[in-house]
Amino acid sequence: MLTALAGAEFRRYATYRQATVAGAFTNTVFGFMRCYILLSVADVTGQVAGYAPGQLVTFVWVGQGLLAVVNYWGQQELPERVRSGQVVSDLLRPVDLMAGFLAADVGRAGHAMLTRFVVPVVVGLLFFDFYLPSHPWTYALFAMSVVLAVLVCSLCRYLVALTAFWLLDIRGALMVWVVASGVGSGLYFPLPLLPDWLVTLLWVATPFPALMQAPLDVLVERGGLVLVAGQVAWLLVTAGIARVVQRRALRRLVVQGG
Repeated sequence: MLTALAGAEFRRYATYRQATVAGAFTNTVFGFMRCYILLSVADVTGQVAGYAPGQLVTFVWVGQGLLAVVNYWGQQELPERVRSGQVVSDLLRPVDLMAGFLAADVGRAGHAMLTRFVVPVVVGLLFFDFYLPSHPWTYALFAMSVVLAVLVCSLCRYLVALTAFWLLDIRGALMVWVVASGVGSGLYFPLPLLPDWLVTLLWVATPFPALMQAPLDVLVERGGLVLVAGQVAWLLVTAGIARVVQRRALRRLVVQGG
């Protein structure tokens, strides 16, 4: 059943061809902008926050590709179904609500990996000198790290979606999530540019670096198993929190007369 849900979501996104092309084009354009900005700083200082020019290039372009794969914005069908009451029919299905949400998001991420990830990375390879990992196992660690990033981000978005059981309109919560996760995950700039105490706080106290900074640092070989282990830990934490919040949300639905 979960495999069927993932496949259905993959096919659903495959029908949005124009949106896929437009998204890949936009990510590529911003890739040039971000890359030239960071490289201009590296031309003066020789490096940026410990990243050599080649590592910066890989960080930017692979990050642009991962943007749609990890997907901070994601699907918003669940909050709307909660608001309309249609979530009751979801609860009658033989698939757990959280498991169904994750399965669908994995299908979406699979489509993005084959389309939105490939285009920016290929363009970056054509125009810039990438840093390529010196160890073959780095690629396997990177793949594992990307899967973990998708799952952690999906669980975080699921938690944001669950606030609909209390708020009905989640636009405020969603805005807070998008801003905080973007700044705290390395989406806009490498986290080492921030003060050391703040970087440590983000890694230890939030799941944000597990979404983007971790897989990119794994790829440019600024961390390996330790970063992946941290992602696994955050996956367990967010899954546990999501399970507790879901249980309370469903009890509230009953109290509301659902």
